[in-house]
Amino acid sequence: GIPTVLDRTLQQSIVQILTPVFEAEFQEHSYGFRPGRSCEQAVRRLMEYLNEGYEWIVDIDLEKFFDNVPQDKLMSSVGRVIRDPDTESLIRKYLKSGVMENGMYSATESGTPQGGNLSPLLSNVMLNELDKELVRRGHRYVRYADDCVICVRSEASAKRVMASVTRWIEHTLCLKVNATKSRVCRPTKLKYLGFGFYKSPGDSGRWTARPHESSVARLTRKLKHLCKRSWSITMDDRIKLINSTTRGWINYFSIAAMKVKMEK
Repeated sequence: GIPTVLDRTLQQSIVQILTPVFEAEFQEHSYGFRPGRSCEQAVRRLMEYLNEGYEWIVDIDLEKFFDNVPQDKLMSSVGRVIRDPDTESLIRKYLKSGVMENGMYSATESGTPQGGNLSPLLSNVMLNELDKELVRRGHRYVRYADDCVICVRSEASAKRVMASVTRWIEHTLCLKVNATKSRVCRPTKLKYLGFGFYKSPGDSGRWTARPHESSVARLTRKLKHLCKRSWSITMDDRIKLINSTTRGWINYFSIAAMKVKMEK
């Protein structure tokens, strides 16, 4: 399933040509795999909604999204924008290229090419249809790749939105919503892009983002592993790895209230 060097080069060429074309079509509140956009922007936007009073969350989980993208639906979305038969044909060939596992070839009838440069762009093309529908309905939402949350004002509204959006996704996009993982919840129960959400103490009562407990636990496990004496590397190399890991974590969660977390 891993593309060859030539495949990667060709896919990257397609991405460079088509990205500006599709960027003109993409909606404002999608942030994943797009130039000049980031997880930080997605989290900031989500906090804006929470602090405007939209404090009920519709957390939608798409079941094995990258494996289950209906290719005909995807190509219809591609064709409506680029209108170039040669490029469409090349993209379709990549979608149909199949995978080789243990010397056995398997055809791919659904999904986008895993590990390829083209897959992130195609996923956004597919889910841009969802974005347009949510905008049409006037929903306040944030999407990063296939991680989508909608913010509403009440539990009753959240349940209605969950039901209607789930129906739309399954009937119109032919994607499966994971009923077990999708849920209606309060922000304090949400984990989004590694962040948890909490109300500030005191009179302000504003929502803030912090590293989610599971993100802190994952960092702790990694640092403990790096500190194991049984791991035979030099102390200098060990310190470099610890510093690199910690610095990367702090940079990712730079918008969060982390002082207490780091002290712990």
